[in-house]
Amino acid sequence: MQTSWTELCRTVENCHLCPLSAGRKHTVIGEGDPHSPLMLVGEGPGEQEDLTGRPFVGAAGQLLDKMLISIGLERSCVYICNVVKCRPPQNRVPQPEEISQCMNYLRQQFVLVRPKVILCLGSTPSKALIDPQMRITRQRGQWILKRGVWFLPTYHPAALIYDASKKRESWEDLKALKAKLTELNLYTGRQVETDGIR
Repeated sequence: MQTSWTELCRTVENCHLCPLSAGRKHTVIGEGDPHSPLMLVGEGPGEQEDLTGRPFVGAAGQLLDKMLISIGLERSCVYICNVVKCRPPQNRVPQPEEISQCMNYLRQQFVLVRPKVILCLGSTPSKALIDPQMRITRQRGQWILKRGVWFLPTYHPAALIYDASKKRESWEDLKALKAKLTELNLYTGRQVETDGIR
């Protein structure tokens, strides 16, 4: 177990525990407020993330920024990361052994950030963190309390790009997220007036 961000970053950057390391340009650990009560967890880096070493900077990341803004939150005020830290080839879903090798790094991020609320963006983080039998189309929007942390599964922003009809459900999830943060006295955003995800 690493004891600091510096140690964790160094370990991840030198990691070769699974085949994903062979094709990467950069590892993508995470970014944002390392003391935020809210953590967003996605699946894995895409092409733009691999090129820059930053999470959620492609088209899905731009939509995620808009989603956060819609409930008065700035990207810099939350912590954003992924289940796996290297890009899977052709952006395929990470394989179980790849997830398994990376989970210890994600657990260490939990220890360092100590989030009170975790938004799982898509099926992969929902299955990895909540329940392997999780079905995102059936269970998105349902709060789960585990070890004192509230988990909310919702669609990955990329899914909203491919299927705009999912935006309505995602908007309900975002409103529920804001309400939970407010209920826990953790909401630090600004009040905004909007009626959905653009």
